[in-house]
Amino acid sequence: MAITPLDWTDAAACRNSEGALFYPADSAERKEDRLERELVAKRICASCGVRDECLEAALARHESYGIWGGLNEFERRGLLRT
Repeated sequence: MAITPLDWTDAAACRNSEGALFYPADSAERKEDRLERELVAKRICASCGVRDECLEAALARHESYGIWGGLNEFERRGLLRT
């Protein structure tokens, strides 16, 4: 398995953000809370200069959880199927 360089993370808009925005606090998160949390995280991603690199890294590593490159795990799985 190839290791993806993570140099881009130094320039990520989320670098100093609260990690809980990008990952669920627990598996019992209410749907409304998840949608709101993801919306805030995706807004941060939308202004990120390394969003594409983030998404590429997540797809390459098959990240199972969290917001990466502006997409949640379900959206990323959809990309992998196409």
